[in-house]
Amino acid sequence: MPANQPTLEFAHAARILGGEARRRGLVAPSYRCPPRVVGVQRTLRRHPNGAVVAVQVKGRPWLAVLGDMIEGVVVANGLVSPQADRVRDELWASLGAQQPAATHVPPPAQVA
Repeated sequence: MPANQPTLEFAHAARILGGEARRRGLVAPSYRCPPRVVGVQRTLRRHPNGAVVAVQVKGRPWLAVLGDMIEGVVVANGLVSPQADRVRDELWASLGAQQPAATHVPPPAQVA
């Protein structure tokens, strides 16, 4: 696999998730990697026009990265069940995957 393949996959997933969020009338967060905070796998930073979700890609399973990106959409929009569950399922489907069974992804760490 080429060295930049994870970066290309990350950018592709970010475009899909952003488009799907906007299509649903939700805030589409920006994505970046890695997080600026040392030792965390994901963060969410809010700003007046939306949010930035930063995800650690290197050394992590791809499904964990996708889960963090999807959870970023949910948290950035303040979604709660049942809408949050429905949006998660729809976003997983938009990426061509099913949400991993029995996987709960804690919300991203919030930084100022």
